[in-house]
Amino acid sequence: MSNRPVHEIRLGSVKAVIWANETDNGIRHNVSVGRLYKDGDTWATSQSFGRDDLPLLSKVVDLAHTWIFVETQNGLGNLEGEAHDKSKDRAKSRR
Repeated sequence: MSNRPVHEIRLGSVKAVIWANETDNGIRHNVSVGRLYKDGDTWATSQSFGRDDLPLLSKVVDLAHTWIFVETQNGLGNLEGEAHDKSKDRAKSRR
């Protein structure tokens, strides 16, 4: 199993990372959220959000939910390394 996320969503300094975990009941998704900031010359991540970060946090989490929902409905949301190319599926369905 890979330790890499299956998808990332970033708006400004707020980021959601989506993980796929294999379980006995199929793939389950978890989401980690963070805020990127610069500490001197180094980039760092915090799980603390200020008042002005909350609208972006809300939107990033909503987009993560939508991505998981769509991938699950399409039978996707696979673990990394099992990527699915939707454009190839669309091309096949037009034949």
